[in-house]
Amino acid sequence: MSANPTATPVKSALRTLDVIEFVVAHRQGVVAQEIAGALGIPVSSLSYLLTTLADRGYLVRAGRRYLPGPGLDRLRAEPHALPLADRVAPLVRALKGELNETASFMVQRGWEVESLVTEASDQALRYAVDPGTRRPLHALAAGKVILAALPEAERARYFGETTRAVFTPATRTSEADLRADLAQIIAEGMAIAREEATPGIVGTAVPACIDGAFVGAFSVAIPAIRFDGALEVRVRAALLRAASALA
Repeated sequence: MSANPTATPVKSALRTLDVIEFVVAHRQGVVAQEIAGALGIPVSSLSYLLTTLADRGYLVRAGRRYLPGPGLDRLRAEPHALPLADRVAPLVRALKGELNETASFMVQRGWEVESLVTEASDQALRYAVDPGTRRPLHALAAGKVILAALPEAERARYFGETTRAVFTPATRTSEADLRADLAQIIAEGMAIAREEATPGIVGTAVPACIDGAFVGAFSVAIPAIRFDGALEVRVRAALLRAASALA
């Protein structure tokens, strides 16, 4: 079926494509004023667009000149050739966009969980997670998802090697309590940690696999005051979609 000939082009999308194509056509690089003059885009509007494209890696800035960036190569690359952070970043952005809550992809680093990619909520009341932040496995939903994915021998070593700190009155630290949590995660495919790491914050997470191999966890952190039953259902559905898309 052919495209609808009466469809109205989206001006902002056309501008974005025009800028990318113009820069790609000038491999020596171009300055903002050249782009604005050639494409008839006001400099004020162009500045924001160039900043966004550079932040996403589709353009890079060398002095005053803009050149094609590595993000364009990622669009053409086979998924298996991309670093894990590049594969999950669009899915984390989609989680944040759908829920407007802080979304992350977490990976294991020893007996800790690390935020590999994070997108912060736009809401005034939100939980901030900086990329690279590490927390103990036992207190975060993503950490419990990681523990649940470990072979039993590794889990036994974890319990034998760690002393598990108490962060809030809700933190669960005993082996019996945590093993009960892990059994529930394995059965339900999702973890919820209610104010276990930070007072007032509920974490939710699901396991993420690539070609059947566990690679980490998609996670969403939400102020407890907003985390009602309806939002829990939405969060679960969004997390499972992200995991399915990655797999």
